Amino acid sequence: MTHADDRLGAPDRARSPFPLRTRNLPPPQVRELPAPPRQAWRIIGPGIVAAGVGLSSGEFILWPYIASQAGLVFLWGAVVGVVTQWFINMEVERYTLATGETAVTGFNRYWRHWGAVMAALTYAANLWPGWATSSATMLSYVFGGNPAVIGVALLAAIGAILTMAPVVYNALERLLFVKLAVIGGFFALATVLAVKASSWADLPQGATHVGQFPSELGIAVLMGAIAYAGAGGGQNLCQSNWIRDKGFGMGHYVPCLVSPVTGKEESAVSTTSAAGYVFEPTGENLARWRRWWRFANLEQGMTFGFVTVATIVLSSLLAHSMLFGTEGLSNDVDFVREEGERLQGAVGGWFGVTFWMIGAFSLFTAATGIVDYTSRMAADVLKNTYLRGRSVTESRLYFRLVWGMVAIGAIVLFSGFDQPLVLLVISACVAGLMMFVYSILLLVLNRGSLPRQLRVRNYRAAALVWAVLLYGTLAVLTVRQQIIDHF
Repeated sequence: MTHADDRLGAPDRARSPFPLRTRNLPPPQVRELPAPPRQAWRIIGPGIVAAGVGLSSGEFILWPYIASQAGLVFLWGAVVGVVTQWFINMEVERYTLATGETAVTGFNRYWRHWGAVMAALTYAANLWPGWATSSATMLSYVFGGNPAVIGVALLAAIGAILTMAPVVYNALERLLFVKLAVIGGFFALATVLAVKASSWADLPQGATHVGQFPSELGIAVLMGAIAYAGAGGGQNLCQSNWIRDKGFGMGHYVPCLVSPVTGKEESAVSTTSAAGYVFEPTGENLARWRRWWRFANLEQGMTFGFVTVATIVLSSLLAHSMLFGTEGLSNDVDFVREEGERLQGAVGGWFGVTFWMIGAFSLFTAATGIVDYTSRMAADVLKNTYLRGRSVTESRLYFRLVWGMVAIGAIVLFSGFDQPLVLLVISACVAGLMMFVYSILLLVLNRGSLPRQLRVRNYRAAALVWAVLLYGTLAVLTVRQQIIDHF
């Protein structure tokens, strides 16, 4: 079911009440801002998707690795990272709530090719099927077999899930609800069976050592952990696409991505008349806006913010109990194997197997979300910037891009290549650089393209300035470290 059933009627483009630039894209249509639901629980979903996709190698490997080497003194960094990304996500949502356009489309109003740059950087970071490979490796710990073959099967399953779901967002949301429920159940069990009293006693150090960096791990690793706590790279920008498909704000008027096999597509003609939808800042519309904005902040805080921080803390507690003080641990999927073996010894063989299975499922669902948001961003850019007026729909572009990523991943895995040096370097450098750039663009966009009553200001503008400084520093440190390590 789409949100565009009530889009009939003559568009009003006489004068836009929003100061949107129209040199690169057509002006928006003027419509009423839809009323938000009366109960906040009805809009819960996009934050769950953001948290579910973001809970991957960082929560299962990087933060637990830090806890195993330096203790729990750096958990304050996770809170800083998640809060920073919460502010970024809300500024991405602000623009889409107000215009129905994605933030990337808004960037294109300033320069036509910003979206292509963002999509290219997202592909550069995600083209290598690392999450699917890690999931396959964990499954091989339990069942044996060739991780490459298992990885290709997982990629095919991802393509099938995203293709056969009548409405893609709904399927992704349900899958990630299941993921978070499974992970939550496991950690509830782990706190009883595996987390030691000494680890609970050390937990307050995460709050009492704010501002201290464990010197044994290096500033680049720690800054990276802060920056990518939760999400990172193109995932934050795709918050626009997810809230549109959920029907938030002016996104109510934009069609959902639907399956070309099992879904009902809208006519492509109906999606080409305007780039977005805006509303007159009347008293009634502004009252609705304030409710939408309050609900959106609450949804992101309860889901993305709380769930991400809680998962990082619990996974770090578990790793601290099992591995603190162990030298020579790898900061990759082998770390999870060592942790699972320790859990088998401490609790029982079944518990280690459960840990690996949940890790495999977590990384598989993360890979599903990564294929989804990478393809969503590229489809949005292609349709709304370069293929406007063409008969192809955004949904069909999306599915071609999904299967393109699946095919490339399968070719890479069947070829038996380890991750090429150039992709390793690009992946390490691109996310911080991308976040640095779009934090600047979000500040410009939400100051210059929205009416006075809606634009970003005060402490939220300061939070974007902080993000620019954080990700700019990270980008410089990461590029410098990669040059030293590899060149």
